[in-house]
Amino acid sequence: MKSTGTAYLCWFFFGCHYAYLGKWGYQLLYWFTLGGLGFWCFIDLFHIPTKVNNHNMIISSQIADIEKNEREEMHSRNMAMIAASKSK
Repeated sequence: MKSTGTAYLCWFFFGCHYAYLGKWGYQLLYWFTLGGLGFWCFIDLFHIPTKVNNHNMIISSQIADIEKNEREEMHSRNMAMIAASKSK
């Protein structure tokens, strides 16, 4: 999970908040345009929490899917073991 505070520190000191969120295309564009000549930089000041929350929601969703798949696999293994033990 990513932190809004860390994203703000990256934005303030290095301008690398998009890289912190794994968006390298935006990061390179941000650097090459010097933060959209300051406009993009100013807008990001207010949009960083939303960007971090969106990133974290995607990660949370992926983790939930992985956990669901693991539970289903474990359930299938347990049911197979029960069926095998009953057939003996």
